[in-house]
Amino acid sequence: MNVAPTSKAKSSTFRAGDRRQALKQAKINPKKLYLRAIRDAFVKLHPRYAIKNPVIFLVWLGTLVALVFAIAPNLSGVAQENDPQLFNGLLTGILFLTVWLANFAEALAEGRGKAQADALRATKSETIAKKLALDGTISEVPSMSLRQGDTIYLVAGDIIPADGKVIMGVASVDESAITGETVPILKESGSDVAGSVIGSTRIITDELIIRITADPDKGFIDQMIALLAGKQRSKTPNEITLTIVLGVLSLVSLLAVATLAVFAYYVESPVSVPILIALFVALLPTTIGGLLSAIGIAGMDRVAQFNIIATSGKAVEACGNVNTLILDKTGTITLGNRLAEEFIPINGHSLQEMAHIALAASVFDDTPEGKSIIRLAQSYGGQFEFDLNQAVGVEFSEVTRISGTNLSGGREARKGAVGAIIEFIRLRNGQVPPELNSVYESISQQGGTPLAVCLDQEIYGLIYLKDIIKPGIRERFGQLRRMGINTIMLTGDNQITAAVIAHEAGVNEFIAEATPEDKVRVIHREQAAGKVVAMTGDGTNDAPALAKANVGVVMNTGTQAAKEAANIIDLDSDPTKLIDIVSIGQQLLMTRGVITTFSFANNIAKYFAIIPFIFTATNLQSLNIMNLSSANSAVLSTLIYNALIIPALIPLALRGVQLKYLTANQLLQRHLLIYGFGGIIVPFIAIKLIDLLMATTGWV
Repeated sequence: MNVAPTSKAKSSTFRAGDRRQALKQAKINPKKLYLRAIRDAFVKLHPRYAIKNPVIFLVWLGTLVALVFAIAPNLSGVAQENDPQLFNGLLTGILFLTVWLANFAEALAEGRGKAQADALRATKSETIAKKLALDGTISEVPSMSLRQGDTIYLVAGDIIPADGKVIMGVASVDESAITGETVPILKESGSDVAGSVIGSTRIITDELIIRITADPDKGFIDQMIALLAGKQRSKTPNEITLTIVLGVLSLVSLLAVATLAVFAYYVESPVSVPILIALFVALLPTTIGGLLSAIGIAGMDRVAQFNIIATSGKAVEACGNVNTLILDKTGTITLGNRLAEEFIPINGHSLQEMAHIALAASVFDDTPEGKSIIRLAQSYGGQFEFDLNQAVGVEFSEVTRISGTNLSGGREARKGAVGAIIEFIRLRNGQVPPELNSVYESISQQGGTPLAVCLDQEIYGLIYLKDIIKPGIRERFGQLRRMGINTIMLTGDNQITAAVIAHEAGVNEFIAEATPEDKVRVIHREQAAGKVVAMTGDGTNDAPALAKANVGVVMNTGTQAAKEAANIIDLDSDPTKLIDIVSIGQQLLMTRGVITTFSFANNIAKYFAIIPFIFTATNLQSLNIMNLSSANSAVLSTLIYNALIIPALIPLALRGVQLKYLTANQLLQRHLLIYGFGGIIVPFIAIKLIDLLMATTGWV
């Protein structure tokens, strides 16, 4: 590398394990996390925060009214059992506890993300970067002054000052502070994943020249901090809809309680206001109302743990509804590092002659695939027999599906898809060798990708590019199939190769020789059939399809156009994460659904606990199937359970329900059995136990 630094760059001390150690401390020492949540739960009692949750806000209002009657119990004008002031005071305390516990659940969910955000902030460090000017001179500048497009020179021991793309050099980089992976990663130019570097990581060996791709406060770590700290948190459409439904049900409960009050007065069994408040709160869906925000926040937190940035909770939620996955073959289903395995000369040419032309066609190809062709050609004795100074590279295009070199003397060396090369030589009056098809089919039937190599109008042979299907990918597609998700593989390979890979991977459908237009067409077809579609991509030509899909996942190494079109960015540039994102989205929806089911099922037990004691002048005591000891005990036992079930379900809300790869009907039956039936049985048992405890201790 013809660059030498004018002076040694200064950098602050950085330990690669900082983030992992900070996250470890946050995990094994939850004291700070809980103290923050306790404090924030009190802050959220302010009306400005409370009114955002209609269910809990009604409990908040009920607490204030109950407090008034605790201070002046005679305001009710209705006789109450034993000591009304004590009862009303206990009622007020339990209602306050209900509101506070709901706030605590939300604050705890937020606190987990904030703790991880704090840990990430600890990894950020201000450094002095070596900025490379156009004339080759180097100047030392603060890392915060760097802007997108600037060029930086780095040597072993330097901290990478900002996210960037390697444009020259090969070096090992320690990314353990970000990913937790202790093995250094080899970074080099000409590769999407291996050519991308992250700010605050450290070069271990050699040297690099990188081009900055992110302005200050907009890099990898900054995006993760914003996501974890909840700065981008907003309610999803389903969450908003459920909030509205809960608000409407709360109003219905209010009307029902008001109607019961009138009926009680009519049958000469008047009910005190505190008892009516207790009945109202018991009938409210406080469990899901108190945990709704925590479920959504925890879902976004799980996304962040996978090093994924979602532009909104809506994108994550949409993943849970996906029933069609569109995936590229290379890098998603296969390992993605297609390498030249074998040269097969045809048309009477020798192996060495083909190696010469393959080398000529690949000399400007900096991709791993191109470099593997060059290495294989040189191993066969291939040499570049033309004037390199007069040669011009021709980049690969998904439209032409050809790349190569324009050589001196007007000659053209090309390599590419067999069909594209056939068209290329025919336009130049060339002839297709008779043995081409048999060699082409032989490579394709092995699951390999055949590339044809030609010079002007003559084909010299085929290159066998070998790619390997990722271990376990067939099982993962099987899981998706059981969940009712249709998988479609898109590939630029020919029909035979595509069919072999699709069969081995276990995808439902495949489209061979796919173009960017095919991607948009397939998405439109699936959406027209009422499907929710997710796809992954990283190039500018993928942008229209990413924008069209319901869920568009772009790699962090992708182009700016692709990132702007997508709604989820994978910071690790691992296309297989699309499958994980779908699982996270489904887990989020399932968690919200099961807790909602459990919450509504609870109301049946609450009804049988309180209603028999309201109309003491009527013959409703037969409904006291739990045989509760008294009216006051029934009310307080029910409300204590109503409050305590919120923290009891916090672990489930934060962790999410265990994802089972079952059909929709199987999942529905399973959840109704566990959370529907369980939501009826659990409160019967818990309320009775609390009643026995209160009767034994003589509280009421």
